[in-house]
Amino acid sequence: MFRGSQAPKKGSMSAPEQSGASGLYPQMDPLTILVGALGGEGGGILTDWLVLAATSEGFPVQSTSIPGVAQRTGATFYYIEIFPVKRTELKGKQPILSLYPFPGQIDLAVFTELLEAGRNMENGYVSPDRTTLLASTHRNYAMLEKTAPGDGRYHGEGILQAAKSMSKKVLLFDLEKTAKACGSKENAVLLGAIAGIELLPIPSAVLQESIRQKGVAVESNLKGFEAGMEVAQKKRKDPESSAVESPHAKSVNRKIPSELQQRMENSFPPVSHPLILEGIVRLLDYQGLAYARKYISRLEMLQCRIQEKEEKKDYALCLEIARQLALWMSYEDVIRVAHLKTCAGRFESIRKELDARSNEPVQVTDFLDPGIDEICSLLPSFLARPVLRLGQKFPRFGKLRIPMQIRTDTVSGFLRIWLIARLKKIRPLTFRYRIEQDLIDAWLGQVVRIMEHDQLLAFEMVKCAELLKGYGETYQQGRQNFDSIFRIFVEPALADRTQGLPSAEELRFAREAALNDPQGKSLETFLNKSPGKITRS
Repeated sequence: MFRGSQAPKKGSMSAPEQSGASGLYPQMDPLTILVGALGGEGGGILTDWLVLAATSEGFPVQSTSIPGVAQRTGATFYYIEIFPVKRTELKGKQPILSLYPFPGQIDLAVFTELLEAGRNMENGYVSPDRTTLLASTHRNYAMLEKTAPGDGRYHGEGILQAAKSMSKKVLLFDLEKTAKACGSKENAVLLGAIAGIELLPIPSAVLQESIRQKGVAVESNLKGFEAGMEVAQKKRKDPESSAVESPHAKSVNRKIPSELQQRMENSFPPVSHPLILEGIVRLLDYQGLAYARKYISRLEMLQCRIQEKEEKKDYALCLEIARQLALWMSYEDVIRVAHLKTCAGRFESIRKELDARSNEPVQVTDFLDPGIDEICSLLPSFLARPVLRLGQKFPRFGKLRIPMQIRTDTVSGFLRIWLIARLKKIRPLTFRYRIEQDLIDAWLGQVVRIMEHDQLLAFEMVKCAELLKGYGETYQQGRQNFDSIFRIFVEPALADRTQGLPSAEELRFAREAALNDPQGKSLETFLNKSPGKITRS
């Protein structure tokens, strides 16, 4: 198809056909729909439903898809054009329909995930003079976000704000939450939302009938359709309703022991309660009540210092300490991994993800690859240290790993992992526990000393805990980077105040260098410069 001044307008009749009924619609554009979904989210079935509904109503319709890279990772585009005049009125004439979406020419843009919506807004597929934007506010984190040494998540508040100004109409809601609440799939909820915004020349009953014609999970999909339609209708009646939700909002209505609740309320500002509450819940699950008490005690010690020194009362340092301390205290070890693999609800979530029926068997195989470090982390110190020294003396022994494939859907396999998880009770006696607690106390002590002189530098010191993540080789590399920063930047300055403390900017640059290059080469280059003389262009 040709486009431009010498070609017929997209969706119009060619010149010889502009007579009779066709002459009534010489410049009518088709209704254009762009659906962006991740692999495995059912975007193809959603497209089939729309095409079935348009066909049953007698509208000319055409669809195409551009598949992503891989199942559950690649983003797939589905493009649909519906000519809003029934074939019976066209008297045998055919509209010219396109196979590919063009920026600025989309009437309805539908996206199953927030970052996909932002990416396509950036590519020009959402325009304020034409496009109705329908998108979810939830996030499916990309692999790069998950594997980043620090917090690699892309925070989508900017996308939420841009969606309102860059589209003609907008409907944003938590699609994942809505689908789970009604026990349906996300594509069915989207179809209902499309019906509810009433942009298509197709009655909602016909869209529902397309679900029945397709014959895929009809009952649950009809429930999802009704839920999506209800969300859209509510938004149409009350445009100022809170249909837009923060993708990172979390419920803080959590049950914790009354003594911890009281200590939290008495010692910390209300703005910090949701974050501290999440930390308490995390540590209760990780190690128990005594460990959660230790978390609160550490925060109370620091909070007194913060209140003395913090002038602006923005509590940024308090919040960051609460977050990083909870994460560090719940460090990942073999016991933690085993606990997560045997926790209640894991197998049910796997079945839901695979769309497995209740009578269908599902085989779950967990791959474990512990090395000498992970094994020694479970031993008491007097046993672990000689084994680790042996590994340093004989590198081949130190690099030894024990790969295992354990079917946790079987009784024997599940029990093997479950027994490792039960070692949680003796975790305080293990080598790794004692090492981590000593390191945490040293870190907090340094933060307190720096806090007396430089709040911004103390904040950056707290942020350095982001380098400690995971276990095995990932943790070891992060720990090396963490130790290098403190050995070169912080410890000499604290020992000899005459040489002056590093600036907060220097410490931030060092941390970012380590996060951007986990192997440590960028950090090594940066640290070879003299602290206090580092400049940035």
